[in-house]
Amino acid sequence: LRQTPGPHNALGLVKFIFPNPSHVYLHDTPSKTLFQRSRRDFSHGCIRVEDPVALAHFVLGEAWGADRIRAAMQRGRDNQRVNLKTPIPVLLYYTTAVVEEDGELYFFDDIYGHDERLAKLL
Repeated sequence: LRQTPGPHNALGLVKFIFPNPSHVYLHDTPSKTLFQRSRRDFSHGCIRVEDPVALAHFVLGEAWGADRIRAAMQRGRDNQRVNLKTPIPVLLYYTTAVVEEDGELYFFDDIYGHDERLAKLL
């Protein structure tokens, strides 16, 4: 089954696909209120983008202005694909512990269970 494109689609109006072994991608969302929550792990590993127009503008450059991007998202044909002439490297970084510049250590829930698998390997 595949949900049709549109304003109620769980992926929003745009998704940013990039090659990766986990098949993760970035996407818009119709549920903008989710960005107000401190914990936002509602999807199955894909990443919601709070401002997809700004990301698209950054990725596509000046050839695509914000108005053209919005028009393509709102009124563009379904499944319009835009390939980049020059690839942009994307780095996804999953961690459950972070040390800030001031030396403060923070721990986060391991929502995907990677720490347990890593501990077994070690």
